[in-house]
Amino acid sequence: MLLPFFTALREAKVPVSLKEWLHLMEAMDKGVAGRDVEAFYHLSRAVLVKDEKHYDRFDQVFGKVFKGLEGVSPGEEITADIPEDWLRLLTEKYLTDEEKAQVEALGGFDKLMETLKQRLEEQKERHQRGNRWIGTGGTSPFGHGGYNPEGVRIGGPGRHGRAVKVWERREYRNLDDTVELGTRNIKVALRRLRRFAREGAAEELDIDGTIDGTARQGWLDIHMRPERRNTIKVLLFLDVGGSMDGHVQLCEELFSAARTEFKNLEFFYFHNCLYEGVWKDNRRRHSERIPTWDLIHKYPGDWRAIFVGDATMSPYEVTMPGGSVEHWNEEAGAVWLKRAREQWDKSVWLNPVPERHWSYTPSVSLIGEVMEHRMFPLTLDGLERAMRTLAR
Repeated sequence: MLLPFFTALREAKVPVSLKEWLHLMEAMDKGVAGRDVEAFYHLSRAVLVKDEKHYDRFDQVFGKVFKGLEGVSPGEEITADIPEDWLRLLTEKYLTDEEKAQVEALGGFDKLMETLKQRLEEQKERHQRGNRWIGTGGTSPFGHGGYNPEGVRIGGPGRHGRAVKVWERREYRNLDDTVELGTRNIKVALRRLRRFAREGAAEELDIDGTIDGTARQGWLDIHMRPERRNTIKVLLFLDVGGSMDGHVQLCEELFSAARTEFKNLEFFYFHNCLYEGVWKDNRRRHSERIPTWDLIHKYPGDWRAIFVGDATMSPYEVTMPGGSVEHWNEEAGAVWLKRAREQWDKSVWLNPVPERHWSYTPSVSLIGEVMEHRMFPLTLDGLERAMRTLAR
């Protein structure tokens, strides 16, 4: 009976193996989820989904396969007696098939939500058995205990399994690896670049060492150890101004997440392409520049370099001296990028522009070649690939 669910997950490119499916069948056979659909949802997601980036696609498949299914709650017996919750809805209006066929839908989800907003603003008291206001029973599309072929259930249990917003809430949409990033999943992706070591003062209780020492000595032998820290060191170069103005929010989120995840982080700004100078304060970008040579001499090759920019500029800015739109550069941008690549061989370029648009801009291809094709899109999948490249 559940095989269509398995095949639908595979078709949606959720990597579900036969072994995991058999584990789910074993759990179902032992009654782990009972007859409750919500319990089955959480059980199947826990067993079948290995990475949270697939949660959104799993939810879409689950909502499609089990659309309209409400299920039986744990401990609820299927008997001929009238259930207790039915007694609470004595005013519920039962409609004949002919009456149900006459109920008109409101004209789509957007219209449904717009009408609901208006009802919430206008309604001042409780209603029941109506066809307009939010209440119980009746044919209004809002409330519960009634009937409407395209309604929104508000409070109470579902009766007909026809509510539009039940399973397809899409709570994990922003975790999908094909969409642009938000602060939370940027942090998740950046954690792929971690190398822990215990350095510094011994300030953390070593539980294993304390137990072992106490057992050997015969008295309480407390052991302390340094805290585990991420020892990865990162240089973050951020393109600002011009065509990057449309990506300010995304870059701010990336910068915020990077400062949280990396203890050893240094950041600098540039415009369009790396040249002989960078800066730390955009308000003083012309008066307080830091020579790029100083960075190359100061930060050794064990630092990781991340360049963030849309790589959208005139090709001359990359290939020719004097090509910069802000100043006269004696050496082409490609020369400085190559020097950076030679100094920090573990470096990548993150592009906030969707990858499908890169081929329309010649400068993107030029930057990609200089970076030895280590350019990745700012999506969850692209950032994870970039972090794996830097971790090698």
